Amino acid sequence: MIRPLADLMRPKTIDEIIGQKDLVGESGFIRRMIENKSLSNIILWGPPGCGKTTIARAIANSVDMDFVPMSAIFSGTADIKKVMETAKANNNIGRNTLLFIDEIHRFNKTQQDTLLPYLENGTVVFIGATTENPSFNLNNALLSRCHVGVLHSLSEADLLSIIDSAEKFLQKTLPLTQQAKEHLANMADGDARFLLNTVEYISNIKQTDLITPDALDNIIQKHALRSDKNGDEHYNLISAVHKSLRASDTDAALYWVARMMTSGQDPMYIFRRLTRFAMEDIGLADPNAMQIALSAWQIYERMGSPEGDIALTNLVIYLGTAPKSISGYKAQTLAWNTAKETGSTVPPKNILNAPTKMMQNMGYGKDYIYDPETETGCSGQNCFPEGMKRVTFYPPIERGFEREIKKRLEYWNSFRKN
Repeated sequence: MIRPLADLMRPKTIDEIIGQKDLVGESGFIRRMIENKSLSNIILWGPPGCGKTTIARAIANSVDMDFVPMSAIFSGTADIKKVMETAKANNNIGRNTLLFIDEIHRFNKTQQDTLLPYLENGTVVFIGATTENPSFNLNNALLSRCHVGVLHSLSEADLLSIIDSAEKFLQKTLPLTQQAKEHLANMADGDARFLLNTVEYISNIKQTDLITPDALDNIIQKHALRSDKNGDEHYNLISAVHKSLRASDTDAALYWVARMMTSGQDPMYIFRRLTRFAMEDIGLADPNAMQIALSAWQIYERMGSPEGDIALTNLVIYLGTAPKSISGYKAQTLAWNTAKETGSTVPPKNILNAPTKMMQNMGYGKDYIYDPETETGCSGQNCFPEGMKRVTFYPPIERGFEREIKKRLEYWNSFRKN
């Protein structure tokens, strides 16, 4: 069997691991566990190609344990029980087992629960690997029995070190200019596996001239940007868009929207969130924002990409540079809460219609004033339930169009008696 370079070069001990110093560096908790010869169960959470499997194997090697790898995609409850029986037999002859389950988030609740008694009695030391947020995808019972180690994408410097190590391992110099090596590290987007697979491919190319960054783009396909439709990365990116707009950092918002679009996110979802932003975070500080959001959305639906992409860009710029206000959002929350507290109070009779004689006799519509016919355009008549103290739900801010709204409200409120 021909083993890929990424497997051949896999570090054997934690000292050989490049990156992830928070876990395996001098003060990393995994290094302390190994030095103290006291391993705990661990969940390794991080993006693809950051070293989760490598760290698990290195731990087993460092403490001389049997390493048993499993994939939650291809394994089930029966496989777990079979491994545990073997582990119990090994325990009887003095051999300890480290069970590594990749993609642990793929196990359902029952499968995860199957692990619990074996972790409780120490049949195995368990390490699970996941690319998904464990607090969302793993049972609390399993999480409570594990330390969570957070891994990060490898830096460009880390990836360049891996390229140097690969050249030493292969005993050959890659036909790449230094700029091309840096470009390759950037293309890998933190994924060591992609990097080494690409290095292996390039090392087998018969090349007389050194490959430049432009030539490298023609030789290999760029690594797809990390993204998903409903996982952590999806929500991280849209959160970055939303909060950048809220901070009026238009350039950052443009960057995060570009990240979403170039990684294949659904444009309709982005437009929906931007329209929501126009309503909630800009509101009446710029009433045009909502209409512009809807117009840009409709333009994109009609034109599609790439022609409609500029509509999205223009919308992001408009929202980023618009004045921000959540006074409307606050007004809704306060009004709804007050409505729930006051119950089924009826409107005052002066603002009720009286279509029948009986209703007229009951005082419906009595003393009603038609405000547009008054000299000031505002009578100041009470429109709250009788006996209810007037509440100010909407105090406009001194930004954007709400400055004008504030002047109007102050004028109209000057006619009110309470």
